[in-house]
Amino acid sequence: MTTYRIRHSTRYEYELPVTQAHHLAHLRPRGFDSQRVGATKIETKPASSHSSRVIDYFGNESDQLEVITTHDAFEVTMFSEVEVLPRPLAENPPADPTSWDEVITRLETSVDLVSLREFCFDSPLVRAHPSLRKYAEPTFAPGRPLIDAVQELNHRIFTEFKYEPAATDITTPLAQVLREKRGVCQDFAHLAVGCLRSLGLAARYVSGYLETVPPEGQKPLAGADASHAWASVLLPNHGWLDFDPTNDLLPSERHITVAWGRDFSDVSPLKGVVLGGGKHRLAVGVDVEAA
Repeated sequence: MTTYRIRHSTRYEYELPVTQAHHLAHLRPRGFDSQRVGATKIETKPASSHSSRVIDYFGNESDQLEVITTHDAFEVTMFSEVEVLPRPLAENPPADPTSWDEVITRLETSVDLVSLREFCFDSPLVRAHPSLRKYAEPTFAPGRPLIDAVQELNHRIFTEFKYEPAATDITTPLAQVLREKRGVCQDFAHLAVGCLRSLGLAARYVSGYLETVPPEGQKPLAGADASHAWASVLLPNHGWLDFDPTNDLLPSERHITVAWGRDFSDVSPLKGVVLGGGKHRLAVGVDVEAA
């Protein structure tokens, strides 16, 4: 078990005054079997006129923030303490011979899995496409165990795509990412999810953080010092298996989960609507330290 202290700061500087703003923040880490959330605190400058904590459709905890004070800059900072436990599926991936094609049949016919089929369908930023299926097909040979195929897909994206922060933004189409073979963690997570859904499998997008300073003797991971993202695939016999194509590993104690959904649009760290403002500049800072 590893305990982390996290500070995530987002600052907007506006060209013109903002007279009213409504923001939705997905910044509170999510509690589940392998993660225990301790104290959390959110601060805003200027102070929110009204705020509330809500649970969204996917079970993530979020904050609704309203600011009616005129301002030309807005800053949100979340402080969190989290205990991350080993993830059994990551530490010892099961030797499950269930093939990916069998899993698709179960998703299509099992009453128990009906509620999870929504993760097979298109979402705002990830749409099934023949090019995604074509990219995945060499790895997903008929009858191949799903776990083996997913781990190879994870490795292929890591080795065949270049991590290049300035190459894309969140609006960059997956077709461009696939064509140019470069991007950032959000792109690679979307790519993995798109490949799996194009085959008919259930996959979701996970947002979170990486440990900023790695343990002695371990190399830094791409995506540290910022929000990170990875993918997750449904294994009907075991639950959801997270995998990180940016770093070619299965997330365990160095990954802190904030939220999950269909794609980035469901779990954006901060989004909203402002009255006024004009153009803006954005600065984000993330610090993750093991206690």
